[in-house]
Amino acid sequence: MTSADTIRLDFICVHNAGRSQMAAAFAERERAERGLEDVVEIHSGGTDPAEAVHEEVVDAMAEVGIDVADRTPRYVADLENLKHTDYLVTMGCPIRKFNPAQYGVQSHEWDLANPDGQDTQTVREVRDEIERRVETLFDELDRRVEEEPASTDSSGGVVTSIRDALSF
Repeated sequence: MTSADTIRLDFICVHNAGRSQMAAAFAERERAERGLEDVVEIHSGGTDPAEAVHEEVVDAMAEVGIDVADRTPRYVADLENLKHTDYLVTMGCPIRKFNPAQYGVQSHEWDLANPDGQDTQTVREVRDEIERRVETLFDELDRRVEEEPASTDSSGGVVTSIRDALSF
């Protein structure tokens, strides 16, 4: 775990203007719905970020009540910082120089179409798949919390905090 107080999720994509922005937005919603605002830290970045979130992504997310229009794509400047994450999700940009396993980082590579320039239906399909995968990721997090006794975290930090937040 990154600290005694948080679990860090990083969503990394080449442009950080579509898939990773959608994933971060759905993760923020999931975090709020599960009452984990003080426990789960969410980051999104790209290896070659665009200047703005793709318009088709903004429109597709608006359809499900999420506004990403004002978000700014960010550059993942230092892969070394990723070793402080607990869950790393890449979408279209495998980071071969960074070996998540060497740091104990839970890594997921989501092979999803890039929504940039795609028709509305394709963007919706990508959006809906990302939403399902984010929900599954949070379910995995819930299972992990259920399986880890609070005593395994000597500080009583993140595991106890999550259990308290989820009313276990």
